[in-house]
Order: sequence, then C-alpha cells, then structure tokens
Amino acid sequence: MDKFRMIFQFLQSNQESFMNGICGIMALASAQMYSAFDFNCPCLPRYNLAYGLGILLVPPFILFLLGFVLNNNVSMLAEEWRRPQGQRGKDPAVLRYMFCSMAQRAMIAPAVWVSVTLLDGKCITCAFCTSVPVETLGNASHPGLSQREMKRVLARIPCKEIYDGQELIANEVAIRYLRCISQALGWCFVLLMTMLAFLVRSLRPCFTQAAFLKSRYWSHYIDIERKLFDETCAEHARSFAKVCIQQFFEGMSTDLAAARCHPPRKAPADAGEAAEKLLGITDQGTMNTALKSWHRCKPPLHLHPPALPSGNGWAGEEQPPVHPPVPRREMAAYYSRV
Repeated sequence: MDKFRMIFQFLQSNQESFMNGICGIMALASAQMYSAFDFNCPCLPRYNLAYGLGILLVPPFILFLLGFVLNNNVSMLAEEWRRPQGQRGKDPAVLRYMFCSMAQRAMIAPAVWVSVTLLDGKCITCAFCTSVPVETLGNASHPGLSQREMKRVLARIPCKEIYDGQELIANEVAIRYLRCISQALGWCFVLLMTMLAFLVRSLRPCFTQAAFLKSRYWSHYIDIERKLFDETCAEHARSFAKVCIQQFFEGMSTDLAAARCHPPRKAPADAGEAAEKLLGITDQGTMNTALKSWHRCKPPLHLHPPALPSGNGWAGEEQPPVHPPVPRREMAAYYSRV
C-alpha cells in the first residue's frame, strides 16, 4: 500500500511529465489501434466517400476528446472560467494558456492517427476511387458503359475480389495512383504538424516572453492552490470526523458510566489536537458557508503585511520613536565623563 501511495504522490508532483507520458501512450495506442483495425470498404458509389472520410476524421476527434478527458486540468479550467468574479479577477490570458497547453497534448494522438492513415492509403483509396482519371490512366472509350455504370465499376477498385473493370482501368494502377496521393498528403501533414509544433514551442515565448511567463506562473498557481485547498479540506474533514466520533463515544461512555456508576474515561490527547485543526469551523452549516464563500468570492491575490507589535500587542496604534543605536566609543566616553 505504501508503494502505491508513493507512486501516486510522485505522479501528483510530476503532473506535467505524467500527462506527457499519457499523451505518448495514447499516440502509440492510436497507431496500434489502426494496425489492428479491420478496414472494409463498402465498394458502393454513395458510401465509399462517407466511410473513408469517417475512418480518417472520426477516430481523431474521439482521441482529441479523450485527451481532454484524461487531463486533470480540464475541470480546473472549467471551474476558473465559470466561477463568479468575486474579489479576484479572471485573466483571459491565463485561461488561454491553460487551454492551449491542454490542446497541444490532446492533439498528439489524433495527429498520429491521421498521419498513419494517410501514409497507409486505404482511406483515400476507398473515399476517392470514383474520382480516378480514367482518361489518363485507363480506357475511357470503353463501349457499353454509362457514367453511372462507370462510377459503380470504379467504386469496386478497393475490393479486388469483386472488381470487374480491368478493361476500363487496371486495379493495380488505380490503387497505386491513389496511394501515392495519400502518402504525399501524409508526409505534408507530418511536415505541417512538425513545423506548427516548432513554432508553438520555440517562437511563441520569444515574442511575448513577459506575458508568457505571467500566464504560466498564474496557471501553476491556480493548479497548486486547488491542490492545497483539497488537501486542507481533507485534513479538516478528517479532524471533524475524529472529533465527532470522539464526542459520540464520550457521550456513550458517560451514559454507561451513569448507569453503572463508573467514572467516565478521559479523552485521548489526539482529540484535542484534532479540535485545534478545525479552526473554529465546528458545524455543517458553517462549513457549507465557507465552501460557498470560497467558490463565490475567492480571496484577492494580495498578501497582507505582518502586523507590527505595539504597546498592547496590536498594530494600528502610535509606535514609540525608534532611536538609532549609539556607537560603543561614544558610550564609553559618556560614562568616563560621568
């Protein structure tokens, strides 16, 4: 149990590295899913395009949403965006920074899926097989075929076992043509994603370094504040439960002592320590009010300076004048005169 606790604490303290690892695992899983996926083109003129583009675009959209779901900062971003203004303003730059950071990680797995799909070429072959230029690659003057029948024959290009248009265009020629276009699009997509990642990761801090540092700092602050608030609430709940249970058993002990004429036992010392951690919040209504106040009106981001001691121990009163210390030589000369 201690090992799992240590692992959980390590993941909490290294959340950014953990999320990067999760995104990498999702990217590898997306590539493995595509390799294990049984691609079956319907080979029908009206369904090929929908099926091919659906396989190309729908799984990346699902992986993109999963990237947001697996990110723990999504709820924090939504809470910060939807919370009331209160005593603390909301900085749109910080919200944009948090959203962009999550979107960058969530885009890794969809980009891998689209890249693998385009480089494989099956989706493009299935989607655009009816658009093969027969005039250039085949025999466009094949007699006895209307435009509708030609579309039906071309739609069967991905299905070699039922393709019957070798006289119109060779199956291998059409597949190689479409796969070449798909691979070219795939490499262009990989190049585009690489350049975009380079620009986002490298050039953005160079142009807006001050704003970038400010947004990153306050996004870290919001994350750490939420964690510390949850830890404080958990500690308060633990102390509240301990004192509540202790009072219950003390009441039972008092009743039993009164019935049997035995003196009640003294409360353990840890119950007093738990009561001190409650900070004066000792009932359900007060705790609910405190939680609502935290949500509606978070404290402003301005730390009060420490109170200066005064005559009666409180700040705000007039302080006695403070004289500079007298050097030792002058003190010795004064006492020699006296």
